[in-house]
Amino acid sequence: MANAASGGFDESTAKRELFDGFPPSSASVIPLLQRVQDKHGYLSERNLEHVAQYTHVPLSSVYGVATFYSQFRLSSPGQHLIRLCQGTACHVLGGGDILAYLSEKLEVQEGETTEDRLFTLESVRCLGCCSLAPAMMIDDETYGRLTRDKVDEIISSYRERESG
Repeated sequence: MANAASGGFDESTAKRELFDGFPPSSASVIPLLQRVQDKHGYLSERNLEHVAQYTHVPLSSVYGVATFYSQFRLSSPGQHLIRLCQGTACHVLGGGDILAYLSEKLEVQEGETTEDRLFTLESVRCLGCCSLAPAMMIDDETYGRLTRDKVDEIISSYRERESG
């Protein structure tokens, strides 16, 4: 393959390992975007270009895929990812109100990261814990039966951990 100096795909060891096992075709775009995001936390413009070069898919198409699916992020997330469930049970039991409250409390809109880069707020369709509705996950920790007071306690505990 061509090297980066000639405008081709950069064949560094890290990229070879990251793209290993995927054929250089359009069928690899989504799994490669997922793998790149898992490694880097988001999809940078440079990483989108690398996926496009490797798969021989136009950059505009790779970008279209990355912006179509809500699972992909085009900016660096905060230190902690808050995923608030908006599935049926959570919605019926106040998930929308909790989302509005979190947005106000953190001073961000859905999909944004707090100014201190501590939290990124996302809503998801289902976390698979309907019996805990309304529920959210912060990183890999699940919190259920949320109220405004409980949200305050949870967010405060993360802020205290980070400042202490």
